Amino acid sequence: MIYRFRVILDNDTEDDVFRDIEIRETDSLEDLHNTITQSFGFDGIEMASFYLSNDEWDQGEEISMFDVSEGQGTVRLMNETKLNDVVHEAQTKLIYVYDFLSMWTFLVELAEIVEEAEGTDYPNLMFVHGQIPDTAPEKTFEAEDFNDFNEFEDDIDVDDYDNLDFDENWN
Repeated sequence: MIYRFRVILDNDTEDDVFRDIEIRETDSLEDLHNTITQSFGFDGIEMASFYLSNDEWDQGEEISMFDVSEGQGTVRLMNETKLNDVVHEAQTKLIYVYDFLSMWTFLVELAEIVEEAEGTDYPNLMFVHGQIPDTAPEKTFEAEDFNDFNEFEDDIDVDDYDNLDFDENWN
């Protein structure tokens, strides 16, 4: 079977930037990584990872290009992970991050599963929309209302030294 993905640059600009890609369900995430980087005009030499995602695009388990865990647990690798092991009708979304210094972030969604077309080479870039900007869009991680944001959520005013409960001469 062939997976048809829409890969959307996660940006907050007016212009949508996306690519529609066809790839075999038995290809690896590394194959998808290579197809995405080529379709967006990247050289493909930077670090990248896929993350499993739910319907709200929350970032889940990482599937990396290389094992950089230094023996601290098991890491799933792109070249060892088949698409159909992580993507199917019930799990259709991935987040793809390319170049961890620039943080190019893409939303990858399985749009359709179709039969393989005779005479078509896969992976196949089906459709291109929009031009990728010169630099990665900046991400803002702010609470929608600053009053709703409480970094420590303990109602302690760290600037109120008189009411902090500690012994100044503890040492």
